[in-house]
Amino acid sequence: MTEMNLTPIGRIHTPYKTLADCPSAPHAGQEARIELHPAFAPGLKGLNASEVDVLYWFDRAARDVLQSVRPHDGVHCGVFAMRSPHRPNPIALSRVTVLSVDETGLTVSGMDCLDGTVLVDLKPVPRVAT
Repeated sequence: MTEMNLTPIGRIHTPYKTLADCPSAPHAGQEARIELHPAFAPGLKGLNASEVDVLYWFDRAARDVLQSVRPHDGVHCGVFAMRSPHRPNPIALSRVTVLSVDETGLTVSGMDCLDGTVLVDLKPVPRVAT
């Protein structure tokens, strides 16, 4: 097995303090703040995308759960068939709308994670030419 090392690049601040507070799907109405550690903040230079993909780490999720019940329809299925935070590698991905960008981070809407969640990476969503 190959060892993987990740370096957290910041933290995500949301209004969700407990797992019960988190929506089962991203909710565009809530604002969140993505703060980068000072060493990584220069990486924001030139970011002008209207959407970004946010990769983050479900650090407070169980890693031994392979099946669960989907909250929106009650169907029992595997974690790879849903957006459950409980999975072998708790890597999360959300596409969010960028509201503003400054030198230390960005304000977005559409995050569904707990306050203080570890940020792994940001990737701008390419604009599609029309």
